[in-house]
Amino acid sequence: MELAVYNIKGEDTGRKISLDDSIFGIEPNEHAVYLDVKHYLAAQRQGTHKSKERNEIKGSTKKIKKQKGTGSARAGSIKSPLFVGGGRIFGPRPRDYDFKLNKKVKKLARKSALSAKAKEQLLWVIEDFSFEKPRTKSFVELLKNFNLQDKKSLFVLAEPDANVVLSGRNLKNAKVSHADSLNTYDVLRYENLILSEGSLEQIKSILN
Repeated sequence: MELAVYNIKGEDTGRKISLDDSIFGIEPNEHAVYLDVKHYLAAQRQGTHKSKERNEIKGSTKKIKKQKGTGSARAGSIKSPLFVGGGRIFGPRPRDYDFKLNKKVKKLARKSALSAKAKEQLLWVIEDFSFEKPRTKSFVELLKNFNLQDKKSLFVLAEPDANVVLSGRNLKNAKVSHADSLNTYDVLRYENLILSEGSLEQIKSILN
């Protein structure tokens, strides 16, 4: 597959670049994509939730009423989960939600997501660029040049660029990433994918 290369002003440079069919031209594997997205979201969870169980509640352990003859259920102490202020039965405990996912499955998922974008013609290639200083206005102009100001867009650079990242950080519909941190979740979450020329080689070396 060949795509036109655009400059930062949204103009066609007249050059074309060939995309690797083993990355951008495969049949998407939906199950691999599902597993990778599930893995990513699970890893984002803090897992710090905690509730007190019966043995962690402060209170008397004295039996509050006799065992039989009251006409109501037996109760051992005021810390019983049946009473207000008592412990919680099988409450949440701190835990790690992350799980193991094979590297080959992760790579297949990213290839599937990238291939889906290419197939839907939501993939752009632009020349490598940078800004002289962090400025949101510069990033907004870049979005306008591609008519993407009202669409969710993911920009992928070859290397982290602080000026570009800071320029786009305040925009809710745009995100700047780099090839090393590209993940399936972000590719699917953002409607348009804009890749810099340098990032293509990085992606190729990572996924192949």
